[in-house]
Amino acid sequence: MISKRMQDAINEQIKYELESAYLYLAMVAYFSDQNLDGMAQWMTVQAQEELGHAMKFFDHVVQRDGRVELQALAKPEGVWASPLEAFRAAYTHEQSVTKRINNLVKLASQEEDHAASVMLQWFVTEQVEEEASAHAIVEKLQRIGDSVQGLFLIDRELGTRTATAESAEQ
Repeated sequence: MISKRMQDAINEQIKYELESAYLYLAMVAYFSDQNLDGMAQWMTVQAQEELGHAMKFFDHVVQRDGRVELQALAKPEGVWASPLEAFRAAYTHEQSVTKRINNLVKLASQEEDHAASVMLQWFVTEQVEEEASAHAIVEKLQRIGDSVQGLFLIDRELGTRTATAESAEQ
């Protein structure tokens, strides 16, 4: 059985993961409005992954005889000054997710909740990948500066991203 303290913290994380999906969907809308369909595709996959993450936490609480309590979601930002600024926002957001996961790991240790510790290790690894991916795109966008051709090349590259079997299972 999951402790009340861990249950509440994971319920808060479920909300945050859903807000992450909501943020990335707002970015899909922004990129679609900019006719940057590749970036919109990349963010669509990102939003799907975040929904999978929320469900992974959801299932953990349910499987441990806890109670999932869904909370209201905050409205995400909807407009960015540029694609670079949108991806900077995504990178900053992923850094905040990492901090939250690290806090959950700390709580699991304090609670001696080994089941949560094992589950959270997956997220620790996932966050390394999430931050690295967003940061790499920020760096590419910084390098191209105002190059329209560079922007379209990156857009085309990002459009090749598809959901993986693992992210679809999440």
